This record gives sequence, structure tokens and C-alpha cells, in this order.
Amino acid sequence: MASRALVGDPRARRDERLAALGSLASGLPTGGPRTGETNNHIHTIYSFSPYTPSMAALRAAEAGLEAAGSVDHDSISASREMTAACKLLGLASVTGCEVRASFRTGLDGKRYSFADRKINNPDSAGIVYMTIQGVSADALGAVDSFLNPIRAARRARTARMAAIASLRLREVGIEGVDMERDIVAASKADEGGGITERHLLAAVASRLVEAYGRGQALVSGLLRDFGISPPARLAALLADPNNEHLVFDLLGVLKSGFLESIYEQPGPAECPDAAVVAAFARSIDAIPAYAYLGDVGDSPTGDKRAEKFEDDFLEELLDAVKAAGFLAVTYMPPRNTRAQLERVGRLCEERSLMRISGVDINGPRQSFNCPELRLPEFAALGDATWALAMHELLVSHDRGAGIFSPRGPLAGADLAARIAAYAAAGRSSLGVSSPARADPDRIIEELKKGRYTR
Repeated sequence: MASRALVGDPRARRDERLAALGSLASGLPTGGPRTGETNNHIHTIYSFSPYTPSMAALRAAEAGLEAAGSVDHDSISASREMTAACKLLGLASVTGCEVRASFRTGLDGKRYSFADRKINNPDSAGIVYMTIQGVSADALGAVDSFLNPIRAARRARTARMAAIASLRLREVGIEGVDMERDIVAASKADEGGGITERHLLAAVASRLVEAYGRGQALVSGLLRDFGISPPARLAALLADPNNEHLVFDLLGVLKSGFLESIYEQPGPAECPDAAVVAAFARSIDAIPAYAYLGDVGDSPTGDKRAEKFEDDFLEELLDAVKAAGFLAVTYMPPRNTRAQLERVGRLCEERSLMRISGVDINGPRQSFNCPELRLPEFAALGDATWALAMHELLVSHDRGAGIFSPRGPLAGADLAARIAAYAAAGRSSLGVSSPARADPDRIIEELKKGRYTR
């Protein structure tokens, strides 16, 4: 219907999308069926994804989620729309962003033993992905200012990579890509959105489809001109002439088979020191989290080769993460084995690092669901999302009322007790069955009195 199309239209204004979502929400069953799942790692059009914040929230609600949040690369611009959209749909919300940071030396200036290894970043050694989660409403401007020079540096580097990609395309008789027309115009850079390698590869993918056409000719052209032979599953998708997600599927293939040939390593302006990012996050009472990847076998998203990452030195790494000022580790259950999940969970508990979970949504084939979160052994991951949502509500009202705040209502309790209490407060005060307006002052007082327990 027209309203749904408007909800997902990246060209529409935010207020137009939210108004359309409101008209849709009024016709949905109250609350809808709920699975008990949450997801606070959804990418939107403000980095690279097919989803506007309003559509991401709608898809989350339709999947039965109880809480959702956006985590865009180098951008916090989806946050206000995502928060408002979740509220319209009766979902709790979590605000965050994702950045890359240098993780080569400790605060003592000594170089880590893993400084020259890939840690959790498939493209760069010594560079890590990390998130800033639970950002208060009044800190959004500060986050945007912090990210602005990072975005500028990344945009300049992307332009240089686009020039190299164009040379490779022209060598085989294919038109090159134009940075402004094909990449910047397809982004939300003018609204504070990030420009990523995915924008560049999507532009290259479009050129390849134009040159080779759809179907088997595309697969043959990739092999003949670029030596790219996709895995059988992806080759079948690319060979389908009616594939409605062709550019996204081809983008994944190019990320693992083409990007390396044009890649320029980022510099310090684009990837500041991880301890600096962590300190900034803590300064605004947000929660800096290291993004655990783990050794990759068969990549479920098709954009990562089978490769070893941080599992061989995970204990040493998490000690360094803790020392650098990180407060949490975030990871994605569908991407890891049961053994990996159990190990990282145990190591986080030993180091008093909060465990945050979410499914990295950035493509149309991905499910918004995470069935692992329904298992009793991973209940703590669901608790963490509810705790984050409550943390965000309270620090938006009173800086210093967060989970890790030295003067917070539960500052003297251990981490597990704090998370459990904030999660209980979140479940009772936010979301579809909660009052229309949660009262932060009342919640803070009840936290102090021990009102919220498991």
C-alpha cells in the first residue's frame, strides 16, 4: 500500500515517513505477536542498508521483536527517527553507532602482540570495529561532531578507491564510477550519513550488471574479466535473471573478491585510537563495546571469506579491551558457533564486561529474527538490550544515572545485578505493555530501593 511504500522511501523526509508509519501502526493489531527477541544492531540508509529507520522499526515489529535499535557506520543520524518509529510501534529502542578504531598500542604506549594481526576487521590489521551504545538524546549532537571528521576522512579515501575501481572497470571496457553521481548521491551524506565501501561496491555492481546483463552472463563475466568465482550458493543467485536483490548479492561477492584489489588502508583521522573513542563514549555516559567477530567458517551473509580472526588470542585481547576503557562486548549469535558463544560469554563475565547482542542487518535477505535469544542459556543477551534501553532513558533525563555511572542508583552493585535491575525496569516501563510515559525520577528511586529484581 502507498503508506508502506512511503515508510520505506529514502527520498522522503523523516516526518513524512513517520506520519506514514503512524497511519500504518494504527491499523496493526495492538502490540502484535511478540517473540521475546530484541535486535539493537540494525543498519539503515544512513550507512548502507535498504531500510529507512522507520521501515527498520516496522520490519522489527512485524518480526515480533520487542526492542530494536540502529547502529550505523560513522553516523548517529538515524537515531531520532528510529526512536520515534519504535515508540509508534510499541517497541523499546536503543541508540548507537559503529566506528572503526586503531587497536595497536595500550595506554602505556606498549605495542600489543596482536597489533599486526587481523582482529575483527577483515580488511585491516590492528583496526577494530566497535560500537557506542545507549546514547542519550542530549548527546546526539556531541556524537555527530565526534564522527564528522571521521566521515570526512572516509569520504576522501572512498573517492581515491573509486578512482582505482574505475581504472579496473575501464581496463575491461566497462564504464567507471563517478564519486559524486554514483556514490555520494546514493548515500545520506548530506544528512550526516556515512559513506562506506558498500556504497562504492554497490556502484561497481550496478556498472557490472549494466555491462554483462543479468543471468549466467553476469557470472561468466565476473570470472572472465576479474577472476571472481562466487561460491555455488551465490553463483546460483547471481545467475537468476529474476533476482530482485541482485545488486546486494553481487555487492557481497565483490566485498570478498574485488575490494582487496582497490583497497586503501584507513589512516588515524578515520580510525582514531580505540581508547580515545572509548573515553569519548564514557564522557557522554554511553557504553563503548568491542565487536567480537570470531574465526569465520561459512559466512552466512556471503561477504566474508573463511578466515581466522581473534579466537587464538581472545583472552589477551579482552584483557586489553578492558584496560582500554571498554565497558562491553557486542556480538551476533547467528555468526558464531555454540562453542564460540559460550566462550566469549564466559570471558566477558570473568572481566565484568557487559554482553550486548544484535543481528547485523544490512541486506534484504537477512532475517530480523535471532532465535538464539529465545534459548534459556542466552537470556542474558535479551536482558542486556532491555538494560540498554532503560540506561538510555535514564541518562537522557539525568546524566550519571546510567548502568556504569559512578553516582548511578546502583553504583555499588556488581555488574550482573545492575544489568538485571535495569533490564527488569526496562521490561516493566518500556514497550508495548508499558505506560504511555515512563517516569525516570520514579524509576531511579525504585532502582535505589531495590524495587527491580529478576
